[in-house]
Amino acid sequence: MTAAYLVLEDGTRYSGRTYGATGRTLGEVVFATGMTGYQETITDPSYAGQIVVMTAPHIGNTGVNDEDAESSRIWVSGYVVRDPSRVVSNYRATGSLDDQLVSEGVVGISGIDTRAVTRRLRDAGSMRGGIFSGPDAELTADDQLEIVRSAAHMTGLNLSTQVSTADGYVIAATTTDSIGRVAVLDLGVKTSTLNYLAARGFEVHVLPQSVTLDEVLAIRPVAAFFSNGPGDPAASDAHVELLRGILRADLPFFGICFGNQLLGRALGFGTYKLPFGHRGINQPVVDVSTGRTEITSHNHGFAVDAPIGVVSDSPAGFGRVEVSHVNLNDNVVEGLNALDIPAFSVQYHPEAAAGPHDANYLFDRFRDLVLKSKEARA
Repeated sequence: MTAAYLVLEDGTRYSGRTYGATGRTLGEVVFATGMTGYQETITDPSYAGQIVVMTAPHIGNTGVNDEDAESSRIWVSGYVVRDPSRVVSNYRATGSLDDQLVSEGVVGISGIDTRAVTRRLRDAGSMRGGIFSGPDAELTADDQLEIVRSAAHMTGLNLSTQVSTADGYVIAATTTDSIGRVAVLDLGVKTSTLNYLAARGFEVHVLPQSVTLDEVLAIRPVAAFFSNGPGDPAASDAHVELLRGILRADLPFFGICFGNQLLGRALGFGTYKLPFGHRGINQPVVDVSTGRTEITSHNHGFAVDAPIGVVSDSPAGFGRVEVSHVNLNDNVVEGLNALDIPAFSVQYHPEAAAGPHDANYLFDRFRDLVLKSKEARA
């Protein structure tokens, strides 16, 4: 292995060794706290545009396989680990993480104190950064820092065109108890999400992010779903207007992560950027209606600005709204429930394939909402 450097926009600099592909990569540097599920992490489209620092020290032990990927490729812009595994020890493995990073051209760095990087990001917030190895490692520290500071900020960035499917496709329901078609707006959807919807009896129609309201309604869906995804929700006005059209059509709606932020904006609330976001599989969230605490999977850097603990009126005219879930670490809004229209959303990931599965019931809640809506129309 040769020398590599992680450079943050505030001038902080870490020396390490090459890991994965060699070269230069730029992105928003964030940390993920999961101790398992690294394959699901790197293939999650919500990480597009981000250099991910793994807080767990040993990465790559179980290799990679053909079943656990959440999409067709790795999406992280760069990968930062402390101690990459030298061997693969799992009967399901079909290759090593290092080899996959190389084959997909993902530049990484190893052998640095990821705990120190995490503490820096917690103190100063997520920031732009770059990994430099190979010939780019020979650049001066000042040149590397200038390159980092010339990179785009995540605020104001719309990345949905990069991660969404180019063409729509259909996944059949995997149960005989079919309840109809669900229109899924792919803003970076994960495979697990589609599988869970199909398992609830939905015929899943996955649509590109550029779809129009007329095209959504043309498939005659019984419900609509907006997926997770990367970028700033304030830069997705077209998706907000699409969602408002769906809500006016009285279609039951469920949104996850980015979909939660878009529902918030469609209802007339604002969104804002978190200092360092929530990323990992150990975030405690309370369901306000039941008082039950769930340990949940997160990957987001933005949140909805809505009043907690009260029922408020939608500024956009969609009736009464309540915050349904709250993060117990920092009191961030983690879910919305519309009381006068059939719509709800959560900020976290109930489909988390690597776990935890505390929130998987939300897919059942969506199915129940759709069945109740169908009964009301009968």
